[in-house]
Amino acid sequence: MNHLGTITIETPRLLLRRFVKEDAAAAFQNWTSDEKVTEFLTWPAHESQAVTESILQDWIDSYRRPDFYQWAIVLKEEGDEPIGTISVIGVREALNLLQIGYCIGSRWWNRGITSEAFSGILPYLFQEVGANRVESGHDPENPGSGRVMAKCGLRREGVLRQADLSNRGIVDAVVYSMLAEEFQAACLPFQSRKVCSGDGKE
Repeated sequence: MNHLGTITIETPRLLLRRFVKEDAAAAFQNWTSDEKVTEFLTWPAHESQAVTESILQDWIDSYRRPDFYQWAIVLKEEGDEPIGTISVIGVREALNLLQIGYCIGSRWWNRGITSEAFSGILPYLFQEVGANRVESGHDPENPGSGRVMAKCGLRREGVLRQADLSNRGIVDAVVYSMLAEEFQAACLPFQSRKVCSGDGKE
């Protein structure tokens, strides 16, 4: 793959950009301290802003790496304050495979924001970075996350039994994926513009 790092990406409603240290207060308030957000994740809700500051600094330091992809999700109508994040959480070079993870503050759930962010990074990952497979997964008890993947054009592949860990313990994992050839087909004329343009407003 041709790793290019975390670039700024804009969609109709969102700005996807690198984090800066000044984002710590908003990140802590908007999602990292929210136990509803972290229920199905691998990390616990942050008990203090200092924890968030430390994590953000690690991300900021990692932006020097071309294979590091961590975007702040900014809802443009609300200013420049991040409300969540979407990132590449796994890379398998031999397969040209990228695994995606995401979370946003519960105040912004059910507004199509995460699906718009996910759709927004797909053209970059397939066309510029050169991924052959983009995948993501979720706990079966968190079907909303699966709806995000489906809206972005990823296909449900199946359930890996007791194959993941989260704050709920050992859990099943529902796996979704999209291949480069499927992305290209979706971008043909008269087919879905959602994946091609990042216009995932559902």
